[in-house]
Formats: sequence, structure tokens, C-alpha cells
Amino acid sequence: MNRNIPLIAVALFLWGFGERMFLNFMTIYLDKEFSLGKSEIGIVFGAYGLAMAITHLPAGRLADRIGSRPLLISARLMGLITTLVMGFALSLPLYLIGLFGYASTAFVSAPLSSYVTAVRGRWSVGTVLSLTNAPLFLGMALGPLVGGWIGDTYGMRMSYFAAAALFVPSTIIMFFLETQPIDHHDPNTSPQKLIGNKHLIILTLITAFTLFSMYLAQPLTPNFLTEVRSLSLSEVGLLFTIGAVGNSLMALLFSRVEPRRGFILTQVLVTLFALIIWKATVSPLFALGYFLLGGYRVSRPMAMAQARELVHNSQMGMTYGIMETVGAAIIILAPPISGILYERDPMIVYPVTIGLMAISILVSCLFLPRRAKRADPKALQDSLSVTKPE
Repeated sequence: MNRNIPLIAVALFLWGFGERMFLNFMTIYLDKEFSLGKSEIGIVFGAYGLAMAITHLPAGRLADRIGSRPLLISARLMGLITTLVMGFALSLPLYLIGLFGYASTAFVSAPLSSYVTAVRGRWSVGTVLSLTNAPLFLGMALGPLVGGWIGDTYGMRMSYFAAAALFVPSTIIMFFLETQPIDHHDPNTSPQKLIGNKHLIILTLITAFTLFSMYLAQPLTPNFLTEVRSLSLSEVGLLFTIGAVGNSLMALLFSRVEPRRGFILTQVLVTLFALIIWKATVSPLFALGYFLLGGYRVSRPMAMAQARELVHNSQMGMTYGIMETVGAAIIILAPPISGILYERDPMIVYPVTIGLMAISILVSCLFLPRRAKRADPKALQDSLSVTKPE
């Protein structure tokens, strides 16, 4: 195993732990601390998604040109600073500056995927993307549990400072990563342009619709559980923890599953999540629902692994940037719609989600591109010129 993989794993564990101390409770925090209505919270969440979306394509392009390591370091430093800004913010404008600044650190996603793909050794792309996400999800399992306890005991603001304390060692680890080689295509044998890659376009459109359907019910489910089902912050935190355990276990289980098949299976799991949250009235069933929601997190590396099979090595960062932009765009569109539906009827979003998921599963089965044929290794080697960044 490449020595950079364990370093990445530890850094992601710490970051997931810290981030989920506060991020899972963001909608509740905006409600209780700043007295925002549900539709206003949906708009803020949508703006959060916009701040994420605009960063991925430039970051993916930069990762192809200068390598991923500088972007991994800068994202961590920025995340640490903006978390402290949110913690110190006593007014909504300053909090939103910190929040949207933190959202923009999502640009780390494409460079991170590009980096672990480049240093994966003998592992397949789907395996390395899933397995490096597993420690992140394990950290995310602990974060909500601790964050909910901190919120109930010391106030929700303290969770930001606790998260920042974990972000410090996660950031330091990034400085010890090696620089990965950069792939350049031979100008005489240029790969197909991404905009003309029909299979990639089909995959991107299906992924966009699928992720929208999967995400629609998620933003205000914490509010639904506290306001309609009368759960405490600690109880909601425990559900988030169980959900993150589901994320981690499913990342391990799906690491050996063929990406196309795995992508469809994850949609079934999220459909069951929506059904359970809609109909259940007791905590054990809510816990099962959140465990199955792990399918949403696993669906993204499944989609990216499929995309990786459709492009040249030199287009890897840009391709991951496109896929991450799709995921972030969903966070722009879904929360405002979710907020409008919630104010009309807190339960209606769940049957709507189930209907959309049924369509998504059918479309995925019929139209997702089949596994790409592998290029001849010698021909591929001849088409690459590998250099190290200065």
C-alpha cells in the first residue's frame, strides 16, 4: 500500500469527525440561533450548494495542471479558518460569511479523488475511492453524537470550536503527503474532448437526476424529527452517528461491487430511507432509515468510478470536477424545494422522493453506460508523458 493512503485516511477521519459536529445541525442552528423560517433555511442551504458548485471545475482543472497536493493543503487551511469564523459569529451576516467560505472548501473533493486515484497502486478506482471514504464516514459517525451532546450540554456554538481543534492535526497531515505525478497526453494522440464524450454526458445527466432525488428529503429531516417526532438534539445526533456508521460499512461493502450495479443498489437503499422516515414513529426504525441512507454517500464514488472508466488519464481531475459540480448543484436546487414542501406539509417530501427514486432506478437500469472496455496497456502507456511538478 502506498504510504500516502494511510495519511489520507487519518486526515479524513479527523475532518469527518469535526465537520459533523456542526454541519449536521446547521438547519437547526439557523432556526434556533438566528430565527430563520424553513423556506429561508432552504435558501441558505441552496446558497451553500452554490458556493460549493462554483469551485469544483477550476479545482479539477488545476489538479490536472499543478497536482493535487497544494489544493489539499489550501482547502484544509481555509476550512479551519472559516470554522472559527462561524464559531465566533454573533450575527447572521458574519456567520454566513464563514458558512459560505467553508462551503467553498468543497473544491478539495476533485483533487482528493484525483490524488488517491493516482497513488492507488494495484487497487481499482472504485475500491480506492470507496475505501478512502470509509475512515471519513467513520469520523462522521462520531461527530454528530459528540456534537449533539455538546449542543445539549454547552450550547451548539461550542461544537464549532471543538471541530476546529480536530481540524488542526488533519491540516498538518496534508503537509506530509508526497507530490503525485501529473499525466499529460501526447499532443499527436489527443483524447476525445469531454464535451463530445456521449457516454460521459449520459452518465452525468443520470447522476444529476439521481442525486437530486436522493437528496431532496435530507436537508430538513433533522427539523422533521425534532419538530414532528419530538426527538432531542442528542437523539438526532445518535441517528446521524448510526447513519455515518452505515456510510462507513457500505463504503467497505461496495468497494468490491461493480460501480454500475452498485450505483443502482444505492438508490434502492435511499428509497427505503425515505419510506421509513415517512411512516415510522419509533427511534429504532429511524435508526434503520439513517443506516440505509449510507447508500447516498456511497453513490457518489460509484458514479465517479464509472466516469473514470470513460476518460483519459490526463482528463481525470476535470472529470471528477464535473461530477463534483453536479453533486454540489443538487445542494443548490433541492433545499429550497424541500423548504417549500416542508412549509406546505412536513411529510409530503417523502412520498415525492419515493416517486422520483422509482423513476431514477428505472432510468439507471435502462440507460447507464455499460462498463467501458479497457484500453490496451501498451497503447495507453505510449499515449502518456508523465512528469513531476516543479
